[in-house]
Amino acid sequence: MDLIQWFAAPLQHEFMVKAILVSALVGLVCSALSCYMTLKGWALMGDAVSHAVMPGVVIAYVLNIPLAVGAFVFGVGSVIAIGFIKAKTRVKEDTVIGLVFTGFFAFGLVLISKVKSSIDLTHILFGNVLGISDADITQTVIISVITIVTLAILRKDLVLFCFDSTHARSIGLNITFLYYVLLSLLSLTAVAGLQTVGIILVVAMLVTPGATAYLLSDNFDHMTLIAIATGVFSSVMGTYISYHIDGSTGGCIVVLQTLLFVLAMIFAPKHGLLVRARNSGAIGE
Repeated sequence: MDLIQWFAAPLQHEFMVKAILVSALVGLVCSALSCYMTLKGWALMGDAVSHAVMPGVVIAYVLNIPLAVGAFVFGVGSVIAIGFIKAKTRVKEDTVIGLVFTGFFAFGLVLISKVKSSIDLTHILFGNVLGISDADITQTVIISVITIVTLAILRKDLVLFCFDSTHARSIGLNITFLYYVLLSLLSLTAVAGLQTVGIILVVAMLVTPGATAYLLSDNFDHMTLIAIATGVFSSVMGTYISYHIDGSTGGCIVVLQTLLFVLAMIFAPKHGLLVRARNSGAIGE
């Protein structure tokens, strides 16, 4: 099979065309948000919220309302719970985050096991972009538009909040509002990522592209473009690879994103391991 056939073969199937387009869109949105997550140092928070939305997704499915509504409620609810426990106890924040997200996630598993529905646990955990419905595509598009527009409108405020929240407060920005805006976008984006890679791996799409770009650029605008490029590329190519090897689509996407991060970690022009080793050797001489 030559290269043209390799790319053309999946396009003969409508479900693959949908999967490729949705994966690219989800990769774009998650990558754009991942830059803020990386700058804020919210990898663990992203993991917590992406897992905490699970019971909300199940309840929304049972009530026949948009999954994003349930995810939003439980995502924000998990953050409120984290803040309350942190304020009222002596337990450290990372421990509280671990407790809350595992508790919410376990509650979601119980709901799935007891509620009579057609929900497939593996689809929630690992995604099912190859079987995505038109309704799910519409929901993903709406979530993507909301996220991108919000990030564009509040870009400067969110960057300052993520970089230095103390300075942001001192110049009059409402950091509580920005905090919940970012968490709301995180909850919504987790639903979009759920369709592609599932709850287990969605945190990778929310962290890895931003982390890769962070190694390659010190400029936030350039970082965003690099993150989006790597996110969309890995999402599309991961979907192609999964088709040809008959493997997990979400797994292929995340593995490819991880490989891109490793390459950046080694070869980044300013912050790569090779450059650091070369500079250390030069200093030693």
